[in-house]
Amino acid sequence: RTCLRRGARTCAAFHRSSAPSRCAPARTVMSGAPVDPEKEARKLEKKQKKEEEKAAKEAKKAAAAAAKSAPKAQAVVPSLTLLNFDDSPYGNLFIQSQMKTGREWTDVSDLKPSMKDEKVWIRARVHKSRAQGNKLCFLELRGSLSTTVQAVVFGKEIAGFANLLGRESVVDVFGAVSVPEAEIKSCTQSGVELQVERLYCISGAEPLPLQVEDAGRSEAELEADPSLVRVNQEVRLDNRILDLRTRANQGIFRIQSNVCRLFREYMLQNSFTEIHSPKLIATASEGGANVFKLGYFDTVAYMAQSPQLYKQMALQGDMERVFEVGPVFRAENSNTHRHLTEFTGLDMEMVFYEHYHEVLDMIDGMFNHIFTGLVRDCQAEIEAVRQQFPFRDLQWKHPCKRFTFVEAVNLLKKDGPGVVRERIAALQKDAETNPKSAHAIKVMEAHIESIQSKNVEEDLSTEDERVLGEVVHRAIGEDYYIIDKFPRAVRPFYTMPDPDNKTWSNSYDVFIRGEEIVSGAQRIHDPELLLENAKDLGVDLGPVQGYVDSFKYGAMPHAGCGVGMERVVMLFLQLNNIRKTSMFPREERGVAAARERGVAAPGERE
Repeated sequence: RTCLRRGARTCAAFHRSSAPSRCAPARTVMSGAPVDPEKEARKLEKKQKKEEEKAAKEAKKAAAAAAKSAPKAQAVVPSLTLLNFDDSPYGNLFIQSQMKTGREWTDVSDLKPSMKDEKVWIRARVHKSRAQGNKLCFLELRGSLSTTVQAVVFGKEIAGFANLLGRESVVDVFGAVSVPEAEIKSCTQSGVELQVERLYCISGAEPLPLQVEDAGRSEAELEADPSLVRVNQEVRLDNRILDLRTRANQGIFRIQSNVCRLFREYMLQNSFTEIHSPKLIATASEGGANVFKLGYFDTVAYMAQSPQLYKQMALQGDMERVFEVGPVFRAENSNTHRHLTEFTGLDMEMVFYEHYHEVLDMIDGMFNHIFTGLVRDCQAEIEAVRQQFPFRDLQWKHPCKRFTFVEAVNLLKKDGPGVVRERIAALQKDAETNPKSAHAIKVMEAHIESIQSKNVEEDLSTEDERVLGEVVHRAIGEDYYIIDKFPRAVRPFYTMPDPDNKTWSNSYDVFIRGEEIVSGAQRIHDPELLLENAKDLGVDLGPVQGYVDSFKYGAMPHAGCGVGMERVVMLFLQLNNIRKTSMFPREERGVAAARERGVAAPGERE
């Protein structure tokens, strides 16, 4: 009825704009043309089918997009082992010793332009990374002694993986050595580049409390750019593991290792036998109060201040020449630039025929061997240290200059005040505005008075030694020398008195750059004289009666010394603090501090 009332045109418009079901009952229109219900149904079905196909295509497209994006979010980093790492050119590779692959490894330091086009495997740390677009990433890889090389990672997925690696992460890299057109000045291996084909993360690094790059800056760099981060000594020690990774520290502790090697080498070449003495002892080995005391079952014991007594006893067991590398414990004020409560001692002891200078000659030869060996074998390490901590090369000769204690004091009194006055003059300009400089000047002025009034029987203070070191360097151009014949009153109970004047003793110290690195002497080998000397100095030898008895059955004349290993390294490299040459320094507050820094042994945590 609706169609008939409106007419043909209105009905046609109505059909185009209305649902087919509303007009389906109409059999005719004004034009008289019949409507085929089946035909209309087919059209409708076809239209619905097209819409369904379109919806299906869109759903399929959306599903494909979702499938494509899902691996990126969930499985872009394959987890691999040595059994299947060949399946992927990148990923996290967990090493659990499943097998040996037979891969040959190359150190970063060995990469050279002559290796162009060679394929190599390297293991290194990610020192820096820089993405360039989504298909290119540059990695700066760091190897032993902080040698570095640039690695180029190309490819959307592998470059994306490279860009995710945090600084200090450990990676295995396989690639071809190439030679860039221009040197890569930011890397030590500036003449080569590595074109990465495979990249595996062996161990990822969490966010760092300090940047190794910041910890490795020199004072000159920091002064030139005040915006750079300065890492102080406490922060370094609180994060010692990261601090040890700097190039300078890598050099320092390799040099330290070589000092011990060269010491042991010289001893063995000269027929010494290495011994290992107890560190828990019944009395203070050096006398005095600076000894650690601890409970030992129902009595007390002491931590060895040196292996002194046992070295001497070994000689009386006819070993003739002995040496030891081991820990030494001193309960003394360690809040100085050169003291620790625990350090490594390089000790030696030997018999002699007529004069203790036979032993002094051996000690002089030993240091010449160490210094010569360091200069010959450790140039890369020395330069690594010098880059961050510039220093003047040690000046020495063999045999070295020797002074008696009286000669040394008189030389200090003669030329020492002039050295101190020069230091005062250098601070004068700053003193008016800087309270620290003003205070330092007052201290130096007091030191001048102390030097001028010094008695030749007084021991040398730390500042006396340092000023004397400068005096000696100016006088003879050398930094290494020996002072002989110290006052008897300032030496341990086992030190042999001088045969002509008991005020003095047959004892000596060795110095580098004005600081003592060795203390030694001829030892008393007569039991009666030993007891008498100990009584004079107030030392009870009852707990070490076995030590006294060792000289009752025929004793060889002997002498020796103890060397502070960390101090030798510090002064050879002209560093300003012994904590730089101790891997995990122990000081007056050191055990508690070490625990806070996370380096305490399991037993220390109980």
